[in-house]
Amino acid sequence: MAVCMTCGNNYDRSFEVVARGETFVFDSFECAIQRLAPVCAHCGCRVIGHGVEEGTTIYCCENCKRQGNRPSHV
Repeated sequence: MAVCMTCGNNYDRSFEVVARGETFVFDSFECAIQRLAPVCAHCGCRVIGHGVEEGTTIYCCENCKRQGNRPSHV
């Protein structure tokens, strides 16, 4: 049994994820997503698919990328 790094639940079916050389322990995919998934720069949702990148900025979709790149006066 291990304790989830996101919610603190002590669960006998917890699992480890190794990302960027660091090991994380979770009790659910929900907690793993909450802790590890990037956030869309426009709408703020968690990007759990491929997403769309522009430089170092990550968006959840092309629409958010377009919206995020609009001049503020439009």
